[in-house]
Amino acid sequence: MKVVKFGGTSLASGKQIQKVLNIVISDPKRKIVVVSAPGKRFADDTKVTDLLIACARKKLRGEDATDWLEAVVERFASIAMDLEMSNDIVKEIRADLEERLRGYKGDPERFLDHMKAAGEDNNAKLIAAYFQERGIEARYVSPKEAGLIVTDEPGNARVLPESYKRLYSLREQSGIIIFPGFFGFSKNGDVVTFSRGGSDITGSILANGVKAELYENFTDVDAVYAVNPNFVSHPTEIQELTYREMRELSYAGFSVFHDEALIPAFRAGIPVNIKNTNNPSAPGTKIVNERETKNGPVVGIASDEGFCSIYIQKYLMNKEIGFGRKLLQILEDFGLSYEHIPSGIDDVTVILRENQLNQELEQAILHQIKEKLDADEVKIQHRLVLIMLVGEGMRRNIGTTARAASALAKAGVNIEMVNQGSSEVSMMFAVKEEVERRAVQALYEEFFVSVPV
Repeated sequence: MKVVKFGGTSLASGKQIQKVLNIVISDPKRKIVVVSAPGKRFADDTKVTDLLIACARKKLRGEDATDWLEAVVERFASIAMDLEMSNDIVKEIRADLEERLRGYKGDPERFLDHMKAAGEDNNAKLIAAYFQERGIEARYVSPKEAGLIVTDEPGNARVLPESYKRLYSLREQSGIIIFPGFFGFSKNGDVVTFSRGGSDITGSILANGVKAELYENFTDVDAVYAVNPNFVSHPTEIQELTYREMRELSYAGFSVFHDEALIPAFRAGIPVNIKNTNNPSAPGTKIVNERETKNGPVVGIASDEGFCSIYIQKYLMNKEIGFGRKLLQILEDFGLSYEHIPSGIDDVTVILRENQLNQELEQAILHQIKEKLDADEVKIQHRLVLIMLVGEGMRRNIGTTARAASALAKAGVNIEMVNQGSSEVSMMFAVKEEVERRAVQALYEEFFVSVPV
């Protein structure tokens, strides 16, 4: 049995949904289909989820939200028309949306979750109806019916362990199951959404619950690329990578998967195959527990901007008991999370997401660090980019750091900071934002252009 998930671009129009049907019925093992809300049809289009959020916020402000509701209905009506479906499904969707809009009872977060979930929920109902009209045994199954129970954290739900046992019964159902992504139900019966992009999480949870042999995730690219295609023309496609490598790449800016999406599948040891709805015959990229490392130390290069560093220097810092604890306490007191903390014997650097700070908060933090830690020097550097070299093969290859540093030096890129975890699966370089593209291109040339694949 396979669990298949289709993203928003794969479901943005009737033409795309026709492709989805053909993909699903081409393999009898594809029994559970997880769907997102309709995404963008073209670059300047608006996702249905964004329309629903705008609609909900209008309601919360006490304004007339009719125009936004009609925009959502129109998107679904357009899809139904393209698929030559009866108008009954559109009437059903309209009634559902109107009921949700009337359901505001004074809890903004819960209401917003209820509205956001309408995109996936109604799209699943539409797609199930379309399959049925084409003579295919298929039915819509809600997360509540299936037993997908989550924590009561609006906008940030986490699956509860007991869900997996309940979901296993889906194996016993005949026909194709069409399942909405992005949300589950609390123990109190309330709709609760995962964080944005959470349909990937739903697919991974279901794959774990039914003990699927494979979780297929269909998107709009042939494969995961070794580097951002906006930086390098026709980059190398990654055929296979491990869960750990994918996690590192996702953290550093790869947008193929939601950061949390793979955890349930990973824990169950279920391989994931990323494929293209518009080119289903392409092999895609497979994510597995372990792989053979054949083509050099690096499998992918990712970069992410929006970081800053706080540098603290104090003579004999290494001999001072509790220095690190006191530094972290200051960050906690200000409600800040950190990303990395590379250190020396007399200095330490804290890497943070820059969007956590403003000028007033920044000055307060620097003052606290200077005063409470009696630091000799405290300074902050803005507009940093973190570039990650990722690959299980780095464990068994000598000289990877030297090659990377040499490539950056030849490109005229100054390294602001280097950090490598003890796992040796990733290596991080901090550079200034203005040299990001040049740095990534130099590293790609070093590790991929000169290496046969």
